Order: sequence, then structure tokens, then C-alpha cells
Amino acid sequence: MGNLRAERSPNVLLASRVRKYALAGTAAICLMAQAASAQDVAQADSGVEAVSVTGTRIVRDGYSAPTPVTVVGAEQIQAAAPANLADFVNSSLPSVIGSETSNNSSGSLSNGLAGINALNLRSLGVNRTLILLDGHRTPASAATGDTDINTIPQQLVKRVDVVTGGASADYGSDAVGGVVNFILDKEFTGFKAAVEYGETDAGLQPSYKVNGTYGMDFDGGKGHALISGEWVQTAPTPKDYNPAWNKSGFFKVQNPAYNAVTNSSVPFYLIQPGIGASQVSPGGLVINSTTVPAPGKTAGVTSTAFGGTYFGVNAVINNLAYGTTTGPWMIGGDTAVTQANYGGTNSLAAGENRQSIYTRGSYYVTPDIEVWAEGSISRYKGFSIYQQPPQVGGITIKNDNAFLPASVRAAMVAQGIASLNMGSTNSGFPESGSLNGREVWRAAVGADGNFNLLDTDWKWDYYAQYGMANTREQETPVWNNARLALAQDAVFVTAANAGTSGLAVGSIACRSTLTAPTNGCVPLSRIGINGGTQAPAAFQQGLNYVLGTPFRTQRLQEQSTGFNVSGTPLSDWAGPISVAFGAEWRLESINGFVPTQYNSGWLFGNYLVNKGHYSVAETYLETVVPLMTGLDFNGAYRYTAYSTSGGVSTWKTGLTYSPFDDIKFRVTYSHDIRAPNLNELFAAGTARTNTVAVNNNSLTFVQNQTGNPNLSPEAANSLGLGTVITPTMIPGLALSVDYYNINIGNGIGSLSGQQIVTNCFQGQAIYCAAIQRDPASGLITVVNAQPFNLASQEADGIDFEASYSGDVSGIVASWPGSFNVRALATNYLKNYSNNGLGTITDTVGQNQNVSSNTSFGPPKWSFLGTLTYNLKPFSGTFSVRGISSGVYALTNYSLIGCGTSCPTSTTTATPPGP
Repeated sequence: MGNLRAERSPNVLLASRVRKYALAGTAAICLMAQAASAQDVAQADSGVEAVSVTGTRIVRDGYSAPTPVTVVGAEQIQAAAPANLADFVNSSLPSVIGSETSNNSSGSLSNGLAGINALNLRSLGVNRTLILLDGHRTPASAATGDTDINTIPQQLVKRVDVVTGGASADYGSDAVGGVVNFILDKEFTGFKAAVEYGETDAGLQPSYKVNGTYGMDFDGGKGHALISGEWVQTAPTPKDYNPAWNKSGFFKVQNPAYNAVTNSSVPFYLIQPGIGASQVSPGGLVINSTTVPAPGKTAGVTSTAFGGTYFGVNAVINNLAYGTTTGPWMIGGDTAVTQANYGGTNSLAAGENRQSIYTRGSYYVTPDIEVWAEGSISRYKGFSIYQQPPQVGGITIKNDNAFLPASVRAAMVAQGIASLNMGSTNSGFPESGSLNGREVWRAAVGADGNFNLLDTDWKWDYYAQYGMANTREQETPVWNNARLALAQDAVFVTAANAGTSGLAVGSIACRSTLTAPTNGCVPLSRIGINGGTQAPAAFQQGLNYVLGTPFRTQRLQEQSTGFNVSGTPLSDWAGPISVAFGAEWRLESINGFVPTQYNSGWLFGNYLVNKGHYSVAETYLETVVPLMTGLDFNGAYRYTAYSTSGGVSTWKTGLTYSPFDDIKFRVTYSHDIRAPNLNELFAAGTARTNTVAVNNNSLTFVQNQTGNPNLSPEAANSLGLGTVITPTMIPGLALSVDYYNINIGNGIGSLSGQQIVTNCFQGQAIYCAAIQRDPASGLITVVNAQPFNLASQEADGIDFEASYSGDVSGIVASWPGSFNVRALATNYLKNYSNNGLGTITDTVGQNQNVSSNTSFGPPKWSFLGTLTYNLKPFSGTFSVRGISSGVYALTNYSLIGCGTSCPTSTTTATPPGP
């Protein structure tokens, strides 16, 4: 990524940027002027700024803090010219990996997460990363506790502090993976604005952004006022965008040649191109059929008659050329037929519209006391497509269906076939997606100041904050299961069946309407593309009857207040002893509204109202004690009392040792927690349609995700060891290397529907209790998934950071200007997780979900390098970012083929773990 900047004008900053960026990278050229009155970040030139950073309540900089802290300044943010703040943090910090973005959350239709940009430190999960704004906890944007980074005023961000280690003793719950603290430039004076346009290298996803900031002093500099606003609009990738690489059919399926007894030397799974669906087509594909009941029988039997028949335009009859089938998939064959109308329908990039405004006022009532008030409103509307909704079987078409071709109807009767069982990708039906809206309000007041007590200097601050997030989670049109079943069962009205319905003989009606004329059912053809022979207007009327837009509105509220005091009350033989202490209180709640007709019965949505609240009271103490020259001890303790689960303690100990100026050693060990969020505690149940494989057969069911009010906080122990080198022989050079190990126990986790079903079928009765079956058929209809304190996780790795700055004349005497070089890298060594079933997996370098017991993981290496050249009034920045290649699985034997001495095939990896 390259960037060019011009600086001019002491009071006005006006930028116009036009950028073209690929989905995986960005190239930017910008011309801008910088307000001289804005607060400069020293790190822009030196890479280090002596400030109060986030790793401790005691003043430190990024290299000297006992807990490693990566500090990113405003100059670096401006040089990157990011589309949004979350994109910048995700792309600029190797320790941030696996974050939630608006582009990778398009499938989050029923939980309201679509469109959120939430950060993930150490790949431990977004809910184990604490987000702060000027040191204060920010209101959540969703019931899961996720904080949308785009609610933070981007133009005012002066610095981003990233603590890559446990910090719960300092800042409370959720700081297991670390803390990301956005520091605002609250003293900005003048005006600055930016206008940006961007699109992908394929000319897709046009994006517009306009923002502006104004700040001014008043009353002789005692007071200061700020206002900043932003508007962003990004179009989604077109629904028909299906690039060639996606059409190759590269997929993972169960190997049809594998047999545990006769052929276990081949992989359990195959990963290759040329794979497609085998049980669906755009206009309907017959999977099997059911015979007319034999005399004395009440039900027919399954038959292969008409299997492979599919219906095209105008319900034209075709026969599918099958490849090698494996479950609901096939290798080879007419995959172009089965994937049509289905493949590539997911939004590769989501569309969104965002507006935000932030304002702040402050006033020094005395030279040592400042009072302040601030508020912000952020609005989001997003649109994304999950997929064209398929039905893998379950579409029952009886032999008197009015939309069947006459030849098929006659053949069914002649062969004694009562009904067809079809699968379809439902051509003509709308794609399933989300139209989510979110409005986050935040208001805070506070005061801070200094005082002298017994000839020692102290700092204090107090704040009170109210946050509210109003969300609307809405599906794009989806069908009602009961109405769809009635509408597709359409027949001709005859004198024999009309009865007293009053329906015209020869017309087409729902079978149910013959006996219930006022039920409102409208016939809908499932035979053929876009309804086959059904008139377009009638097909649309049928869709209008079966479709709806389930939605839920929710209100999340957070009230918090707290104070902090820090100072140096005394000294020992080695120097001054610093202390910081304080207390905080927080109340979080959730409530909402759902129309009763949207509680159940829909393909997606099926919302229920989440309702509940909990409160937290906590107090902390931190100190830095010099033990001898160059050796400091840092310790912190926090006690937290939850209204739901009781009290818990967190603590941190650390040492920094600098035997001489050029080198510093640091070590920290902490005990941290993550408390269950509102969704984990109080979710009333959000249902979604899902599919599981049982004995290689695909079964569709409703997965109901509920909360568990009996959850207790997660606990983690974190170890950090590091070295910082600042050689005096090479001014401007700083190096650091830090090892981390995070071990999480009592982890909150839920089993997937596939895991629950698999465990039940393997004889674990406790999981069978979460499964509901149809009393008549015995088929699975509902699986209840609930979180428990059952999981554990261990992660370790090494962080590297280097920066060097100086004058170019020091390299080439005749060259003007200055330069700054910075490199960041993280080597992920281990990311073990135990799902509570005794299955331990290591996901480092694993890029794909191989089975129900494994997940995506961080790469082995992630790195960033930047080179900045400054020649007033211009500056240019070149950046490079990369990650190492990965594999589908590590020691997962299900993907290994061998000839002799083969290990037992399994779908779970079991490396040595914690």
C-alpha cells in the first residue's frame, strides 16, 4: 500500500481521496493538508511516545510498559487512508486476527451480528477483547457484547493502544486476549474534512465517505468545544457476481470410497474441484418418491421411481446426469445444473450506510479541575445476502398436483406413485439475507484534575456514562414453512372436490382451501424455474402469501460510573512508589419486542424477546514499586462482584529490569476473567434452519439457541516474557520481542447442532435430551443449543516489533527529509481448544472448518512493515502486510491417505495439549 501526503494551511485540513482497492488489499494515493494546531503524535517521527498507555494505570510508553503495548499514532492512521477504523486496526496489527467484519458476518441472520466490525486479539474471540474509548468501556452494539468499532469517531482518533496480554486487574472483565483503547484528540483546534471514493479492482462495491471535524477554544482557553461527523455508504457486491474461481466447485466432501472395514487407507474426506450439489436444482429435482399405500396399509414405501428427474424453464422435463454421489453432494456430473441459481449468491462484500456524530465540551473551573461532557450517536443500516435458500428434500408433490406436467402426472398414477420428494434451490424466490439497523447512543459526563497532598502530586478523574443501543434485526423475505406446505399442495378444482367451497371448476386452488374456503391460501408452483407453467402474476401472488420479513427490535442499555486516583505517595530506597486505585459500577440490561407471528415457523428469524439484566461492582488497586536501580515491580488486584454469579478476584504481577540503558527485560503473570454477556445469560431462543449429516444422510431441523443464567465467568492465566532493546549507539532504533501464553479454563461454549446430534447417536444420553423428534416419523425437528462452562483454550506465540527513524542525510548526506521504518510480526505457536468433550484441536495454520470439532485458526505468521518518508510539506508511506499459508487441517487423520500402517481414521485431531 502506498500513500502520498501534502501539508499546508495552518487551520484547515481538506482531503480528497480516490482509491481503488482489491478485496484483500488496498492501494491509496492522497493529497491532504494538516492543521498545525492539531496535537502531533510524537510516535509519528520516533515510533515511541511517552504517554499514559493502556497496559497499566501508571504512566508508561509502549516499550517501557510492564505489559506489552503496541501504540499506533494518528499519522499512521492517516497514511493508511482506511475505509473505516476497524479495517485499519485489522490490517495494521498482526496480533489482531480473525476479527468480525461486515463482510464475513453475512450469514449472521438471526442473531443481529450482520454488519458489525468487532476486533479479535490473539484469535481468542471478539468477546475476549475489551474495547475502550479514552480508557472507558464502550457500550455494546449487540446482545453478544460485540462493540462495533465504527461507532468511534475516526477523525478524532489520536492514538490506538493495543495491550497484547491479560489486563482484567486494570480494566475489568473481557480483557483476556487484551485491550484496544482508542484515544481521542480532545484538544483539536481548527477544521478538517475528507471526501473519499473507492471501488474494487473489478469496478465493484463503490464506496463513499465524507467526514469533518471542528474544534475551538473559548473563554480565553478555559473551555474547548468539539464536533465531528461522518457519513459512509458502501454498495454490496452484486448478487449475480460469481467469479470463475468460485465456479470451480472446490469443496470438501466425505470420500465415497472410504470404508472403515474394507478401505480405510484412503482419506475420510476429499478436497478437490468439480464438486456440487446432488439433491437440488433451480426448478426442482426429484430425489425419490413414495408409492400409493398397498391394500391394508396406511402409508406407502420409498421408491427410486422418477429419481433424477428435474424441471427446467416452463417445467420442461430433464434427467440429471449424476456424478459419484456422497451424501447431498456429487463429484462430477451435471453440477452446472445443480449449482445454478445457488452458487455465488452469498454477498462477498456487504453493503452499508453509516452516519455518526460526536460532540464534546470541556471547561477548566479552576486551573487544576476540568469538567467535561460528551455524547455521540451512530446509526447503521446494512444489507447482505446469505445465500439463495435451498431445500435439500422435503418438498412433497402429490400425483394430482396442478402444476405437474401431464405426462408426469399420468406416469405417477400408472406406476402407483403417490408423491415425489424434491429438492430445490427455489429459482424465483428471493435470496435470504439481512436488513439490520443499529443506533448506538452514548452520553458521558465527568471531571478530572490534580491536587497536592503531603507534598506529593496526585491525579484523579470521575465519570458517569449512559449507553443505549437500539437494534432492528430483520430478514429479507423468507418463507413461512406451514404456508409454503399449503401453497405448494395445489390441485385442479373439479366438480368432485369443489364441495361447498364456491371455487370455480377448472381453477387451481390449494387443497386446504377446498375444505376451508376462507383460509387465504394462494397456490404456488414448485415445478420448474420461476414457477414453470404458472403465470408470472400468479406465481408472485403465491410468493406474497408464503413470504414474510421476520424482525426483532431490541434495546441494550448500559449505565456505569467510576473514579480513579493515582499518585506517588512515598518513596523507598530505590525511588518513588506509584499507586493507582479506583472503583466502578455498571448495570447492563436487554429488552425488546417481536410480533407473535414471527416467533416460530419461518425459514430464518423465529425471534423471541431477550430480557434480563445484571449489575457489577468492582474496586482495584495497582502499584509500581522500585526494588533497586533498574528493577521495578508492578502489581494490581481487582475484586468484582456480579449480581448473577457472585464475587471473583483478578490480579497481575510484573517485573521490569534494565541493567543498563540499552536493554530492558519484562515479565508479567496475570489472572483474568470474561463474564458471560447478555446473550449467553438471557437469550430466550433464536431459531434457525440448519442441516446435519447422520450416517451420511442430510437432515434439516430447527436449531434453537438459548441462554443459560447459571453461567459463571471464564478464568484465564496469562504469562508474558519480553525484552526491549534501545541501543544508544544507534539513536532512533527500538526493538522488542515478547512471548505470551494464555490458558483459559471454565470457558463458555456451545456445541453445534451437528455435535449434539453426533454425540447423541454415539450413545451420550445427556445430549439426546436437547433433541426433539416428530412423534409420527421419528425425524429430528429441533435441536436446542445452550452455552455451558465446558470449554478450555490455550494460546501462545511471540510478538516482534522494531522501529527506526532518523534523517535521510545520515544515510546520504545530500538527501533531505526524514524517514521512519517500522515492522511488526506475530508468530502464533499454539492455539489449542478443548470443546469440553475431551477433543483437543490446534488451529494454528488451519484455514478451514474440517469437522464439527474444529474451527478456523490464526496463521503461523502475520506481519506488517511500513516505510515513511517526510519532506515538508509532503510525506509518503509504503506498507506491506502478509500472512503465512495454511492448510485445511493439521494432524487430522480424516484428510490423510496412506497405504500401510495407517492410523485409525477420525474426524478430530488430538495433538498433545494442555
